[in-house]
Amino acid sequence: MKISLFQGILFGVFGVAALIGLFVFATYTSNNSGTNTIGTVVIWGTLPSADIESVLTTIAQTEQSMKGVSYVQRDAATLPTDLASAIATGGAPDLVLASQEELLALAKFIAPIPSSSLSASAFANSFVSGANIFSAGNAGYYGVPFLVDPLVLFSNRPILSSAGVARPPATWESLTGLVPNIATLTSSRQVTRGLIALGTYDNVHNARGILSSLFLQQNLPISFYSANGVPVANLGAVSSAGATPGSAVLSFYTQFTDPSKVSYTWNSSLVDSQQAFVAGDLALYLGYASEARYLRAANPNLNFSVSTLPQPATAQFKSAYGLIYAFMTPRGAKNPGGAFQAAVILTNPAEQDAAAAATGLAPATLSQLVVAPADPIAAVAYTEALYTSGWLSPMPASTDTVFSGMIGNVISGRLNPQSALVSAEQSLNSLLQ
Repeated sequence: MKISLFQGILFGVFGVAALIGLFVFATYTSNNSGTNTIGTVVIWGTLPSADIESVLTTIAQTEQSMKGVSYVQRDAATLPTDLASAIATGGAPDLVLASQEELLALAKFIAPIPSSSLSASAFANSFVSGANIFSAGNAGYYGVPFLVDPLVLFSNRPILSSAGVARPPATWESLTGLVPNIATLTSSRQVTRGLIALGTYDNVHNARGILSSLFLQQNLPISFYSANGVPVANLGAVSSAGATPGSAVLSFYTQFTDPSKVSYTWNSSLVDSQQAFVAGDLALYLGYASEARYLRAANPNLNFSVSTLPQPATAQFKSAYGLIYAFMTPRGAKNPGGAFQAAVILTNPAEQDAAAAATGLAPATLSQLVVAPADPIAAVAYTEALYTSGWLSPMPASTDTVFSGMIGNVISGRLNPQSALVSAEQSLNSLLQ
């Protein structure tokens, strides 16, 4: 068994105070001599069961200790309540695999990994920077990062080529300039072919992630921990120069659904943007890297490419929103030591490669992102994983309600962008606290 950087660091920091009676990794051998040192570990997760079960089956062929590890897929929307019920009745799983979008709701049920067992330097040297969202402050870390699913740009190659566009837009500014060349409108301003789905919310697939990306690219953290440790929303901030980056985001986003503007290319009467892209009626689609498999299966004749998420032309650093998945140990787990060992094994180079290949996601370990894979879609996901981040959010359905209301207020004219941001910030604060 090859030892990953993460395991190597952990070997040096584990001691007598190892996490919850965890076995000292230095005693763990590669052949295991047929002995299962991990035992039975049940994982509840939000990723597809077929993908994770395939990974576990492959790993168990060479890692005898992983034969007792099993996976059960759970609905992300009900995971926190399911976990609370399981803990209360003594049936808690040993690990929970979920993204940062469920973290706030799950945190109260999770036993953090103490910093004495997993130091900040070990974490930073092993995982992508966005994984730091799993920090539990002085208590350590909520989980062991596993995979990253970044938001990327899918392009319909025939549409772009026919319009004389050789490459997908790398900046939001250049994207806006493509609208007149690609969008097709009727005389009554009905959209028959759009450039990209932006401007509305309910029929924009991944609108939550798209808006999150735009806010993060303007250096708006969306939420943060206050001095007393309470999460606080931050959308309507005004800079020292008087600028309102959040307002600029909403003005940019909503312009694509304004029929009076040259950037008009989308409206609320159109079908869901993912389905429009599958049907060949949308030139560009913003989706998660893992969606590539669905798009291929939904329309085998769809000729598309994948590129990194557009950035602001003036950005000094790249940023993208994505889903960062981690293994967390719930309170009440029957085998927390074995569960942690299993999570660490899944950060090994071979295991990370197997998991990425099976899921279409990117590894969360820096060591496996050094060399881009040959597959062009995976190469984009690996590149973006390095600068993918998230924010501490309410459950997705609640965030959607707030963001949808915010966009609706702007495009209906009920509120100007700044007032809509302030209202959304107040709603988020109520949910966060």
